[in-house]
Amino acid sequence: MAERLSDAPATSQERGAITASRQLKRVSTENIALVGDASGSVDAITGEGLCLTFRQASALARHLEAGRAPGSLAGYEEEHRRLRRRPAFMADLLLMTGRRNWLRRRTLSVFSTRQNIFSGMLAMHVGALPPASFAANCLALGWGLLTQA
Repeated sequence: MAERLSDAPATSQERGAITASRQLKRVSTENIALVGDASGSVDAITGEGLCLTFRQASALARHLEAGRAPGSLAGYEEEHRRLRRRPAFMADLLLMTGRRNWLRRRTLSVFSTRQNIFSGMLAMHVGALPPASFAANCLALGWGLLTQA
């Protein structure tokens, strides 16, 4: 494939945009509630944008369906904060690793020699681990970073 495309002309310029995590103090008031990027965001590096939006919309629907009094979306506020926690943590972790060459090299070395840690981090990223396993996996990565040659 590379050989066939080696002489192909570029059809467009590569483009990108700076993204950032943003957390709002409140995501609802009286009869207005925000979901998705309008309610804050996590850095696009996580790939969590739409997934988080769907989870927030589902949470909002549950709170509205439960017959909460108009103007009282405190339960949605709490669930919104909880839903954002894991993606925000993973964004911070990925961005910190990306900013430090030595940490990125060391992390990739740990992942290549201890695939179970990589699998665990991936499971953390997609929310497939319970909180206790989440903490244990972070500790395993930390220990791997300290002991990796």
